[in-house]
Amino acid sequence: MDWLLISEIIYVVLLIFVCLRIIYDTRSTTKSLAYLLFAIFVPFFGMLFYFFFGINYRHRKMYSKKLYGNDDLASKFRHDVLQYSELTFKENGNAVLGNKELAFMILKDSMSPLTAKNALKLLINGEQKFPEVLNAIKSAKHHIHIEYYIYEDDEIGHAIEQALSEKAKEGVTVRFIYDDFGSRSIRKKLVPRLVENGVEAFPFLKVHFMLFANRLNYRNHRKIIVIDGVTAFVGGINVSDRYINNGSNKLYWRDTHLRIDGPGAQYLQYLFLCDWNFCADELLQPNADFFPPKPTQNGNDNKIVQIAASGPDSESPTILFSILQAINLATSEILITSPYFIPGESLLDALIIASLSGISVKLLVPGVSDSILVNSAARSYYSELLSAGVEIYQYQKGFVHAKTMVTDKKIAMVGTANMDFRSFDLNFEVNAIVYDATIATELSDIFYRDLKDALKINPVYWNSRPVYKKLLEKAARLLSPLL
Repeated sequence: MDWLLISEIIYVVLLIFVCLRIIYDTRSTTKSLAYLLFAIFVPFFGMLFYFFFGINYRHRKMYSKKLYGNDDLASKFRHDVLQYSELTFKENGNAVLGNKELAFMILKDSMSPLTAKNALKLLINGEQKFPEVLNAIKSAKHHIHIEYYIYEDDEIGHAIEQALSEKAKEGVTVRFIYDDFGSRSIRKKLVPRLVENGVEAFPFLKVHFMLFANRLNYRNHRKIIVIDGVTAFVGGINVSDRYINNGSNKLYWRDTHLRIDGPGAQYLQYLFLCDWNFCADELLQPNADFFPPKPTQNGNDNKIVQIAASGPDSESPTILFSILQAINLATSEILITSPYFIPGESLLDALIIASLSGISVKLLVPGVSDSILVNSAARSYYSELLSAGVEIYQYQKGFVHAKTMVTDKKIAMVGTANMDFRSFDLNFEVNAIVYDATIATELSDIFYRDLKDALKINPVYWNSRPVYKKLLEKAARLLSPLL
């Protein structure tokens, strides 16, 4: 019996099956082509890579996460969201003037309400964020909900652990979701300590080798804290000492977070409870403790906030759609900061069209990156953007990890989503969208301050670089849908 011939036949049949699966199951043509080339030209390992990282598990039963146990409650939720959003539009129409289509798109796509009467505070780097977080935790009366992609057992991680444990001992309910891959270092010691002190803690999509393929690829990249249903934090800063620039770290980390006090916290609460019901195999139902009545006023603060969230459980890439719509509606200026910039065709075209239309488009990306391959793939897009007039700046002071966008000094976005395939299509992400000129101007000022620590790419110099560099970047770009 010719075992070599049999093995070759089996391999060819398997390759045909995998190729058909890629064509049928992958939504993006670019991504399909990348997987096909990898599977065909990298024998065995290409198919293995697709099995581990490429199979599309979106909308499978395992990702079915629901807050409401019956259709009546779900219907009431939709009715309340629409009613509240209509009231917000009616009372605050001027705040969303010119961007009404963006707010309606997010509302219709994901039932995320437009909320008013919020107090907002931009937090720059860990040195501003963590004192605010610790003080908010200490003020909790009923519950603390915390959800992080990366949580480390270091100095700040221990400080937050102590604060959570103390509140749990006081009788405050503390629920903690940690991504089982991003926070894998805390499984054996920190998590058991929290549980011992009364904190309820669960991993998001626990990674087992046999489930590696369908779990490692879909991670919870969200960073959410909700306290008593009225105060929330969201943004790019994980719980780690690296985000605190106190002189003890070799690399300066530049990041942005947002504190929300008001009704805007409630959709972040909704997201947390959905994730909790999924992770903890528990069905927490909405009540006044989780969703307190919305205030009729909040001092002199009346900031308009809407939350855009997406993930493997969502019908469409809401965050990508929100970014595209904001770019489409911009009339004068677009300012983007992203640590991992692999835009894909739709976002790339949107930025090029905006720039060619006379809109000032500025992009701040890392000069120092924590991923050579991702950085090379990102650089492959620069020539097209530069040719269209987009200004690209490389941050030099350290590593820029902020994920923000400002349009026309009217709209500000702060969140967890990078501008890459993974954030738009695979990870669980969340962005806050602020319809407020004051906050947008403040974030714009921060952007221009960051430009003082950045180098502007000269298009002539960029296009005259050695051919081998361009080839390496183009090769990395072929893998960009897989990164």
